[in-house]
Amino acid sequence: MYKLAFYVPIDDAESVKQAVFESGAGHIGLYENVCFQTRGTGQFRPTKGTNPHIGTVGSLASVEEFKIEMICDEAHIHGAIAALKLAHPYEEVAYDVWLLADL
Repeated sequence: MYKLAFYVPIDDAESVKQAVFESGAGHIGLYENVCFQTRGTGQFRPTKGTNPHIGTVGSLASVEEFKIEMICDEAHIHGAIAALKLAHPYEEVAYDVWLLADL
């Protein structure tokens, strides 16, 4: 079992979550579309050669984002990451994957 966490602009959160859920992530027991989200502010500076969704090249930008966390089984984790990257508006997606211990 894995935990997948990613950051997404608030306006794009529902469509990105739905894409990741449809890939098979977010199931706990008989529940589906399970996640936790925390609101925060992301910061970045696009550099030369980028095509930023938000902000302009060379300028520091900040955006209100959600950090979305969900569980994903081994059979679906690669598909969930692929769905995340496809649905996410950023050209570089910030995400983490943790292997969870079964205690």
